[in-house]
Amino acid sequence: MPAQGKHRRTKSVSLSRGIAAVTTGGAVLALPVLGATTASAAPAHSVVAEKAVAPVSVTAQVNSVTKAAPAKHSVVAGETLSKIAREYSVSGGWKKLYEGNRKAVGENPNLIHPGIKLTIGANAAAPSDAKAGKAAKAAAPSAGRAATAERADRSERTAAPVAQAAPAAAAPATYSNDLDGWIKESLAIMAERGIPGSYEGIHRNIIRESSGNPNAINNWDSNAVKGTPSKGLLQVIDPTFQAYHVPGTSTDSYDPVANITAACNYAADRYGSIDNVFGAY
Repeated sequence: MPAQGKHRRTKSVSLSRGIAAVTTGGAVLALPVLGATTASAAPAHSVVAEKAVAPVSVTAQVNSVTKAAPAKHSVVAGETLSKIAREYSVSGGWKKLYEGNRKAVGENPNLIHPGIKLTIGANAAAPSDAKAGKAAKAAAPSAGRAATAERADRSERTAAPVAQAAPAAAAPATYSNDLDGWIKESLAIMAERGIPGSYEGIHRNIIRESSGNPNAINNWDSNAVKGTPSKGLLQVIDPTFQAYHVPGTSTDSYDPVANITAACNYAADRYGSIDNVFGAY
């Protein structure tokens, strides 16, 4: 092969090493030309503008959510503070929600009644804005990190127990209008007042004193002679009935329940209990 072939230089080399001079308002800029058809870089100012615009639009979206007015929520059956806090994305969870509504909820955060009005607060997004708020947080790196931290915090917290409906008020006890019912009603009143006595002790003394007749009266003994005859189921004289009358019962000494409780109150004071009475007392 001819020797001179090794020392030839192609014209394309000189083009790749050339310098293009461009004048702009009298100034000369030296730009290296890497190739005849090489594409030039996009203007620097366009990149800066794009970087400046993106955060602003994201910030506006976040602010539009966080500046929402405080929301009002009416509790419905089956809801809990924990569920409501998640629904409104309350920062701080159900504990924060309870702190802001302690007066309305009461001392037990586990027990919220349907119809209670809760104020959610300015920092909580309304349910309809929750998706928009999450999208804005995902677009902004710092907001995304905050959302991740909040989710992690919520997962570690123990949810408030499900609120249970308040127990219905116990229906008042009913008693039959006979000797059995009178004794049982008297025993219930005596239990509230701390007066001792048993069904057997009361029943035994009633049968001996009046045979179970609430209108029985003794007009022949010494008390009758003094003008204070014994009356009722347990044959109580009026002075004794008045002295040992139990508040909340009838003031009529013939009333079966009033007569029994007054007589048992007297027997407890004098004998320790109606159960200790086996004769005239």
